[in-house]
Amino acid sequence: MLRLSLLLAAGALMPAALPAQSATLAGRLEGDTYFSATGEFSLPLPVLRELGGTVTDTENVVTFSDSYSTHISIACFPQDALQRWELETRGLRDYLLYFFTDFVLTDFDRRFPGSRIESARFVPELHDGALITYAELPGGSHFEPKEGVLGAPTSKRVTAKRGTLLFARNRHVYVLSTELAERATQRGTYESTPEKENALLTARLTELANRLVFPAPRSRTP
Repeated sequence: MLRLSLLLAAGALMPAALPAQSATLAGRLEGDTYFSATGEFSLPLPVLRELGGTVTDTENVVTFSDSYSTHISIACFPQDALQRWELETRGLRDYLLYFFTDFVLTDFDRRFPGSRIESARFVPELHDGALITYAELPGGSHFEPKEGVLGAPTSKRVTAKRGTLLFARNRHVYVLSTELAERATQRGTYESTPEKENALLTARLTELANRLVFPAPRSRTP
């Protein structure tokens, strides 16, 4: 079955500074464009080398990050017969919520105990129907020093807020996830409301989703 731990683990792989040689990635870089290992999508790079941008990937997950404000994961998982049946019987909105709750959120909580979904909204006009969720991950910020690193704090760590956008296309489930970096980078001076945070994450995820480029549909066997 699907191993959503890849969504979190991809960031732990050896990062490839931009530009990267194809030998360091499962996918490939051509100029300023990343092509996924499976060939299901490509997109212009959402990070800059000048800001310390890096890219790491596996066959199904790519992570883009820098040292300042960007930590993005894009997962593309093939749907097996069971997942296609779940989609058929539940309907798109309920299927995407099921997928997030049973796989993505469960994996978040495994790594960051106490992780919880704050809210979710369905956007019917985006990629023929997409679900955007907002979750809080205690100690789950990419923008804080990790425990065990010299000088890293071991208490009062930020509860990270992560937005995740899910949609289904061409017998694959896409999971786009990004952290609201401001909670960690601004810490004591940061002030916002859940509504404003959600609006900001929605805008960022929607822009990212609209930058994805898909190849022409291929004929498939039933």
